Amino acid sequence: MTGFVYIMASKRNGTLYTGVTSDLGRRAYEHREGLIDGFSKRYGCKMLVWYEEYFNIADAIQRKMNIKHWYRKWKLDLIEAINPEWNDLYETFCS
Repeated sequence: MTGFVYIMASKRNGTLYTGVTSDLGRRAYEHREGLIDGFSKRYGCKMLVWYEEYFNIADAIQRKMNIKHWYRKWKLDLIEAINPEWNDLYETFCS
């Protein structure tokens, strides 16, 4: 089963949420619409700003755990390496 590691943000340089899923389109939609209670809903993390795809869900889970322990600066650098304008990638991923 494939998996995705992703980062949602409340705004540019705002609050970040790191997650893992097997269906990125569905999961990003749930974040955007506030359908699931928790951290991302409480802090308004509705923008998909970064993601990576893995062929093995276990690898995606391990990568998520690693990223969650990173310094905030490293996460910001990771996002800006592929998305310097902090565009919401949901529209491009799901179209």
